[in-house]
Formats: sequence, C-alpha cells, structure tokens
Amino acid sequence: MRALGNTSLSRRGFLAASAATGLGAAALSACGSSDGGNSSGKTEIEWWNITTTQPAKKLWAQRAKEFEAAHPDVKIKIVTLENEAYKSKMTAQTASGKLPDIFHTWGGGVLKQQIDAGLVEDLTDKVSSWTKDYLPAAQAPFRIEDRSYAVPFDVGMVGFWYNKALFKQAGIATPPTTWSGYLDAVQALKDEGITPIALAGKEKWPGMYYWAYLSMRVAGLDAMQKASDDADFTGEDFVKAGEQLKELVALKPFQKGFLGAAYSTPTGEAAAVGNGKAAMELMGQWAPVVQADAGKGLGKDLGFFSFPEVEGGKGALTEVFGGSNGHAVRKGAPDAAVEFLKFFAEKEFAEKLVKETGLVPVSKAAQGALTDPNLIAVSDALGKSTGFQLYLDQAYAPAVGQEINDSVAALIAGSKSPEQVTRSVTQVAKSEG
Repeated sequence: MRALGNTSLSRRGFLAASAATGLGAAALSACGSSDGGNSSGKTEIEWWNITTTQPAKKLWAQRAKEFEAAHPDVKIKIVTLENEAYKSKMTAQTASGKLPDIFHTWGGGVLKQQIDAGLVEDLTDKVSSWTKDYLPAAQAPFRIEDRSYAVPFDVGMVGFWYNKALFKQAGIATPPTTWSGYLDAVQALKDEGITPIALAGKEKWPGMYYWAYLSMRVAGLDAMQKASDDADFTGEDFVKAGEQLKELVALKPFQKGFLGAAYSTPTGEAAAVGNGKAAMELMGQWAPVVQADAGKGLGKDLGFFSFPEVEGGKGALTEVFGGSNGHAVRKGAPDAAVEFLKFFAEKEFAEKLVKETGLVPVSKAAQGALTDPNLIAVSDALGKSTGFQLYLDQAYAPAVGQEINDSVAALIAGSKSPEQVTRSVTQVAKSEG
C-alpha cells in the first residue's frame, strides 16, 4: 500500500492471530534483553517496524545511522517485517512476555492488552515536553486511562474520496454534508449512468467503515465507548445505523461484482475510482496513492469530503474516524530507546517524511511541509476535529472488531438484518468480557 508498508490495511489486532502459527517464542527470544547490551559493549536497541517500502524504509535506516553517529555507545538493530508477519510474530512475543525495545503499534485494544500484561513503558512524563503540540487525534489511540504509551509518527482519517468531474457531470455542485443529501447525490450519479461507489466487498473492512461512521453519527462517540465497556451494541441507535446503511445498499450504488472485489488490485476498489469507473470510495488518507498504484489516478479531479452528518443524530460532522501509527517502548528498555524516539520526532526529519513519503504530520510544527491539497484537507479536518474514534477493529477487542467486519459485510450482502448485526457483535463482545 503506502510508503509505510501496508499500515493502512492493519485493521485487525494482531492478538487475534493464533499463537500456533509455527513461530515459536524460543526462535524470537532474543528480543527485549534485560541489559540491552551486545558483544561490542554498546547498548543495543532493537526496533521492530513495518516500513517495508521505499523511500520510507531507506529514510528510517538513515535516521538510525544518524542517531548512532550522535550516540557512539548505542547500536540500533532494525527488524523490518511485512504487516501480517509482524502481527503474527508480535503475537508470539506478547505471549512470551518479551517485546522488542521499540515496536510499531496501532494502539487501542491490542496495546491495552500489552499494557495490562505489564509489557509496555508508560511514556507520559518522558515525552510530554516534546509532544505537546501533537494533534490530539494523533495521540488518542495511544492514551489509556489518561496516560501515554506510544509516540505517534503519522495520523489519518477515513473520508470520501471523489471524482470532481463525475460529480459535476451528475449536477452535484458541492459535496453533501448530510446523510439525506448524500443519498440524493448517489441517486443523481445513478441517474446519469455513473457508478456512485466502489467497494471491496471481499475484504470486509472497507464496508465496516460505513457502519462505524453511521454509528458515530447516530449514536455519538460516548455511546460507542459505552457499548464497548458494557459489551452491548443492541441499542436502538446502533440498529438505526444499520438501517441507514441498508438504505444506501438498497440504492445499488456499488460497482458490478463488488462482493468479490479486492481493495488494491487492478480490478479492485481503488482502481475503479482511480480509473474513473466509480465516482467515490470511503477510505483513509492513503487512498490517492493506492488509486494511482492500482489504476491511473485522478490528479486534479480528485477531491475529499468528510462523512456527512445524520439528521437528528447525536454525532457531529467534526468527529472523525481513523487511526495513527506509533512507536511504543517495552517496559524496562534502555533509556536510549526513548532518546531515539525523540530524535526520530525532530521537526526536520518529520518534515522530510511528510515531503518524501506522504505522511500526514502529527506535529503542528511540521504541517507546513504538506503540499498536496487533499492531504492538507485531511490534516485540516483532523486539526479541527472535536472528537476521534479509533478504527473499531483496533479500538475494541480483536474478536469484536472481526465480528463487526463480518456482520457488516453480511448486512451489505443482504444476509443479515441491522438487528442481527448488533446481536452478533454483542454476543462476541460478551464472550470476550
């Protein structure tokens, strides 16, 4: 996917993976040594990340070398893993109680489980002086009970990416800001013979975005948290969110064969938008890059707008749904681990990452490095947000997130009702509790 090694597809908590993947803890037991030393007498910091693609992989390696040059007594050992392999290996590491000194995290429920197991350093007092200008939305996934357990390095949100030319062709002057207006826009596109929405139905998580946002807009953020805390998603507002999604599905807005479509293949969701075959998709900030990789890309015809308000709902247009990528530190890691995170976060390097890899910056000081108008729109929306909801399959226990993905996919396919979705999710949530 994007420059950060498929981070945008990391919607399932890695603790959901079976520890029986053949990755024995013994094979990985070198992680998290108690003294952090090596045979050269230097302090060794083991850094696990998922930055598998260029130019980010090269930039991150350079940054490690620069830190070593400034700290001759420290050696940074980089372990770079593909997204799914990383999740599987971290499952084994967590089970064994041995985490790397620095490791990639998406926050939410998985990070909380690691914290509850006593494996993660509380960074609140160690990083507060140099992260105080970070966007609250960027820090939210890593704050547990008002304490910070990771340092974000990018942030993003899900919204609608749309083809301005196709909207104009359908007579849609401005993007809709209400759900009824959105449904009208979908119908206007259909009336013009344009496929309104591309959806990767095969992969399930893209469909989850609709139910998640509708739940936020109808029930409100407090209700999202309460449903998780109480393990009960059967409230009428969650049923209503499903009904709103069913209303959209009834318009038959998706491309032909969407139930079997993947996301990033040449015949998938991103390509359908990038090649002008569908007018929009609901996707994260990585969408423009994937559209151009899988298809042609829309260039100046590409636009972005936030998920609309639902009239009468308890949520607000300024409440966003998304996530961050960050680095956590194992409990008891050498002090140099936190020093490296501070070095990694310096403004000059943050700006370089923005310019060269397309990251949306977490620091207000680095926002000036953004030049892409759509990423500026995303950054502005995040900066003005009045609330933040982490991806549900990260915010909640992994099994609950998976059930939301599966049940919403069934609703979109017509094999589950809105009530059945809420009951299924509740049943799994209670079994997890």
